Amino acid sequence: MIKHYFYLIAGVLLSPAGFTTEVTPAKKITHYWLDGSAGEGTSGLSFCDGELLTVSDKNSEEIFKIKLEGRRAKLESYLKLSSLLVPKKDKPRNFWHFILDFTRPPGAMDFEGITCSDNLIYLVSERYNRIAEIDRQGNARWLDTMWSSEAKARGYMQGFNLASEGLVKVGDDFWVAMESEPRGLVKLSPNGDVQLFTLPPVAGLNFRGEVEDLGALDYYNGALFTLEGNAHAVCRRTLPSLKADWCLDYRMHERSSELQYEATRKGAKGDGLAVGKEGIFIVFDNSDVSRSAAPKDRRALLLQLAFPDID
Repeated sequence: MIKHYFYLIAGVLLSPAGFTTEVTPAKKITHYWLDGSAGEGTSGLSFCDGELLTVSDKNSEEIFKIKLEGRRAKLESYLKLSSLLVPKKDKPRNFWHFILDFTRPPGAMDFEGITCSDNLIYLVSERYNRIAEIDRQGNARWLDTMWSSEAKARGYMQGFNLASEGLVKVGDDFWVAMESEPRGLVKLSPNGDVQLFTLPPVAGLNFRGEVEDLGALDYYNGALFTLEGNAHAVCRRTLPSLKADWCLDYRMHERSSELQYEATRKGAKGDGLAVGKEGIFIVFDNSDVSRSAAPKDRRALLLQLAFPDID
């Protein structure tokens, strides 16, 4: 009996759940200032057939490519969208939200996430909380699945413009990040099922008084990666438990005198995430804010981080 309990306790302590998630300082491989990005509002990020693609939350008519050449990076048009009509959406939660939404043109989609699968590109619209499917000729259509009504009924997506922020396709399922107040994840199955998840907390993550948020998603090497911008962190999370295996804290790089923006917490934070064999890439939406070290430079930042040694 004693031996049985010994093995039971040892199994718990030696299991992944028995360890505290490790939050380590991120190691920077390099960084890039994106030529041609000033004013564009770069948001989502994804590797697609070897290309690093991004979208703009201000430009609803095209998908962009980030072209890397040595120490230089350039934002280029990749694909023009066509046939994407204004989709159905939920009614605003209150009169104030109605007024805020009414001031924007209906065709302003506010794309915040991008992912690729089977030669197709998918974008998520934060404004309409819908996923657009685009083929390589630019033909676009909205997928039928909707999740905002159920999410709002469950207490998510209560604030204005704090909704569908990141997107990744894993197998046949889509995962959508709900930004904050509260943050969460949506899993969309091909049969139309909608599942909502709260992220298991990570004791070592420090949001420093900011709201706990979720900015972007990616999937690589069997795990889900989450960008948690107000904590300046990227976490590797195991599916289906969503428990964090490890997290990287990149705050020291984002806030360095070389890289920080003049108004960092007013928009210049990580907004897109792409993970691949060359490391972890984060694109920052600086909302046309200038760099502290170069007040005339309003280009977006692309940060490349190394995987931790524990990976």
